[in-house]
Amino acid sequence: MTTSERPQKISVYGAGSWGTALALQLARNGLDVLLWGFDPKHIEACDKARENTAYLPGIPFPDNLRCTDSIDDLVQHSDDQLIVIPSHGFRDLLKQLKPKLNKSHTIVWATKGLEVGSGKLLHEVLIEELGDEIDYGLVSGPTFATEVAKGLPSAMTAAASTVALAERTAAAFQGGNYRVYTSDDVLGVELGGAVKNVLAIAAGISDGLGFGANARAAIITRGLAEIMRLADKMGAQNETIMGLSGVGDLVLTCTDNQSRNRRLGLALGEGKNIDVAIAEIGQAVEGAKTSHSIHLLADRAGVEMPISACVHKVIYENMAPEDAVKELLARELKPEF
Repeated sequence: MTTSERPQKISVYGAGSWGTALALQLARNGLDVLLWGFDPKHIEACDKARENTAYLPGIPFPDNLRCTDSIDDLVQHSDDQLIVIPSHGFRDLLKQLKPKLNKSHTIVWATKGLEVGSGKLLHEVLIEELGDEIDYGLVSGPTFATEVAKGLPSAMTAAASTVALAERTAAAFQGGNYRVYTSDDVLGVELGGAVKNVLAIAAGISDGLGFGANARAAIITRGLAEIMRLADKMGAQNETIMGLSGVGDLVLTCTDNQSRNRRLGLALGEGKNIDVAIAEIGQAVEGAKTSHSIHLLADRAGVEMPISACVHKVIYENMAPEDAVKELLARELKPEF
């Protein structure tokens, strides 16, 4: 992507609900979209039914949205590559793409998470695997897949390593009821999209325990403070955290049960086993793995994130949700700011 003009074609990796929803939005804007999924049977079913019956039933595919299970097809289809897969598969996909890409290709992702195990941001993973010669970016914001797929009013942020790529990405998505803003703060947009998933689990746990609206508002507010402390220490822009990809996405995922992360928290607060809860949700729950990554990132940065830390203890150290709440409430008195 070398100009801010809307691309003619785009390749989308990930045929879950979010990848399919973004593919639908791009196709509605007139782009020739090729959608990839790792499961050939799922992709064949989508192509045959002309809709994603598994995740977004009843929303038909336009004629300019086609499906494939071949990565080679996607690389050849377009210079513009959009990755919409869970964060734990991000590096492996880049390894598969590396020998197939050239300098005209760009990588944009809509994945909200960090690398599992290392706590690395996805742009760091990309640079490690592909070097710094390929332009990259991401899209993020307060958006649920079903509402985007239905064409309901939505807004998000496109951030990229170059202004031209941010503008071109925004132009690809903007249209109809979809509004897109641009940013040069890749780091800030990444952090907002990742940490909010962990905080949504916390909000769900609180509601699952029956603690009410007061506690939920406190979690959102103090959770935002955690994101801002981490973002400030790492060099992100405060304005980004106060924007769509920060506070906007945080409020959305903490308050609406369309959020898988919030639903996981609800289940944990109600006493369900985490494996059972994730199986019932039936799709990737980024916040579960991201809680460990944020734990590593906060530790390296020397930033105190008590709510996120308690979510990590519940998921990875088998702490009872009730005990996590007691630990938070027993913290010593301190100024709010």
